[in-house]
Amino acid sequence: MAMADEQKPLRKIADAFKDLAAAADSETLSMEVQSFSHACSLVSPLFGCLGIAFKFAEMDYVAKVDDLAEASKSIATLNSLLDRDVAQNSVRKAGSHSRNLLRVKRGLDMVRVLFEQILLSEGNSLRDPASMAYSHVFAPHHGWAIRKAVAAGMYVLPTRAQLLKKLNEDEASARIQMQNYVTASASVILYIDQLFHLRNLGTDW
Repeated sequence: MAMADEQKPLRKIADAFKDLAAAADSETLSMEVQSFSHACSLVSPLFGCLGIAFKFAEMDYVAKVDDLAEASKSIATLNSLLDRDVAQNSVRKAGSHSRNLLRVKRGLDMVRVLFEQILLSEGNSLRDPASMAYSHVFAPHHGWAIRKAVAAGMYVLPTRAQLLKKLNEDEASARIQMQNYVTASASVILYIDQLFHLRNLGTDW
C-alpha cells in the first residue's frame, strides 16, 4: 500500500496542503517556510504534466520554490521571512524571498482554479479549464508575447485521460484528491494574502 501511495502525486500534494491548511487556520501555529516549500515542491510536476503551455510557469515556479527551500535553512516562518524583507526594504526587489513567495502563491492558485474547473467540467478536453486558470491568475501579470505563447500551447494540452494516467489516478480518486487540494490550498492562499495585506504590501505587483 505504501508503494502505491508513493506513486500517487495527487494524494501526496493533497495531504501536504491539508497540513499547511491546519497551520493557516490555527490561532497558535505559524506556517513554517520548510513545510511550505516542501509542499510546494510536490506541486512542481503538475506543471510539467500540462506540457508546453505551462512550461514558463514550471520553470519560474520551480526556481522560486527552490529559493524558499534554501531560505528555510535560516528563516523559520513565513511571518519572519516577510518581516526580514520589510526591515531590509527589499520586499519588491527582484529575487527577494517575499517576491518569490508571491510568485509561488500564484502558481498554487493557478492549480487550484485548474482543479476547480476540471471538477466542474465534462468531457476529455482540458483546454477550457486550463484557459480559465491562466486567464484568472497569470494573464493579468503577463505581457502580450507570453499570453500569445500560452494561447498557442493550449492546443497541445494533454487530454483529461492522459493527465490522469500521468498522475496514476482514476477519475474517482482524482476527483477526491483534487477537491482536497482545492479546499486546503484556499486556506493557504488566503493566509499568504493576509501576511502581505497586514503589512500593507498588497499582492498585485
